[in-house]
Amino acid sequence: MKLAKKKKKQGGSYSSSSMSDIVFMLLFFFMVTTTMRDEEIMVKIKLPEATEIAKLERKDLTCYINVGAPIDALQSKLGTDTRMQLNDKFSTINDIRDFVAAKREQLSEADRVQLTIAFRMDEETRMGMVTDVKQELRRCQALKINYLANQPSN
Repeated sequence: MKLAKKKKKQGGSYSSSSMSDIVFMLLFFFMVTTTMRDEEIMVKIKLPEATEIAKLERKDLTCYINVGAPIDALQSKLGTDTRMQLNDKFSTINDIRDFVAAKREQLSEADRVQLTIAFRMDEETRMGMVTDVKQELRRCQALKINYLANQPSN
């Protein structure tokens, strides 16, 4: 009786040619879906508590005005007085009109009427500063304002 020799089983080979396609597809997906922070906040903001909250539908139609004292790293240079930040720089009330006009220029005609100003201010901000900002926004016809605040804790 002759014994049959068993053939050695070869391990399955995998084609790695499509692996790079999958990696690039995942990379592209995460690059498209990830949003980058538009601006660095340079003022301290402790938002007041809110009683009603409305979610912004389209954040791309929103520009932010931040009002508060400079952060600790900038206080030695700028002091502790209340400052207003538009985009990534400190500004004055007179700069609001140019700020809103520049933001409107970036939008299409249909989206310009939906431009929302998100107003973040520290709870210690003087009401006079808030009133000055609101008056300047009225002058440049930016009437859709969203006041940002902390959500109430349950």
